[in-house]
Amino acid sequence: MEIKAVKFYEKGFMTQPFAMGGEGDAEKLDAKVRYRSCLQNYLIDTGDEVILVDTGLPAEFPAMVVDENTQIYLGNPIVDYMTAFRALGYRPEQVTKILVTHKHEDHTGELRSFPNAKIYLSPEEADALKLDGPNVVRVQYKDGPYHTFDASEKIAEGVYLLPAKGHTTGNSIIVAECDGLFYMMHGDVTYTDEALYENKLSVVFEDKAAARDTLDRVRAFVRKNPTVYCGTHTPLGYENLEAKRVVDLDRPTETIPPGEFVRVEATGKYVCSVCGKVYDPAEGDPEHGIPAGTKFEDLPNDWKCPRCRQPKSKFNRA
Repeated sequence: MEIKAVKFYEKGFMTQPFAMGGEGDAEKLDAKVRYRSCLQNYLIDTGDEVILVDTGLPAEFPAMVVDENTQIYLGNPIVDYMTAFRALGYRPEQVTKILVTHKHEDHTGELRSFPNAKIYLSPEEADALKLDGPNVVRVQYKDGPYHTFDASEKIAEGVYLLPAKGHTTGNSIIVAECDGLFYMMHGDVTYTDEALYENKLSVVFEDKAAARDTLDRVRAFVRKNPTVYCGTHTPLGYENLEAKRVVDLDRPTETIPPGEFVRVEATGKYVCSVCGKVYDPAEGDPEHGIPAGTKFEDLPNDWKCPRCRQPKSKFNRA
């Protein structure tokens, strides 16, 4: 088995209140403290199958604009997701299965590009994405407990999908067992490894109690099993993978400050920092009474993201 990172954004950042302020203490944290951010998903090559863990942003996703209110900046696009995928030496038609951690666009943006793949995800996320059809598998976690988790679904030999609710109502974790190590591809259970070590929730969740339970289970898992922690939004995700670095909760990984980032010109579009939904003034939000041609600044103060129902304050300029 080989596990590879599909890297397509780099040199971003997130603030400490965003990454660790989810349980009511964000105002006590320092917004000037920033952690590195980026964007990558993962690929599992079992030898018999090519399995993707999430499928990046859509190719047409706009670049983000950074200002003083930016809580998380995904970074500068290196290439689009599909180019990064092909650069690993694979073709879309080779992918047999896609395991979706959750519904947000930076995890599902190119589901459309893999014609032969079965898509495995929780029923809640399938409903949220309005996914149905013969290639969609609504996972029931029917294969019993898995270490510190109460349920699991065996996807292939050594590959398991686990319920990990909280970040979204149907969030999942993927664990791949290889050469005595447990590679945990966890979506956004944490946005940065520092939060795992500090035992802190991010500010992004749909169910706080479930998110806390999931993080507790993850920490219990890594205490008991040699775990390589593979995140989506931090370079530590692929750095841990490449070094086969095992989590030791008593010895945190060194924090490296983020470097310089490229500033881009604003387009008038805005991007939800939680789910990746793009608000385009040219299209508006007619489903919620917002006509085409409405600038973001002119949206009602109580307008919310059409996808994840977060407030306007969670949007960044693009």
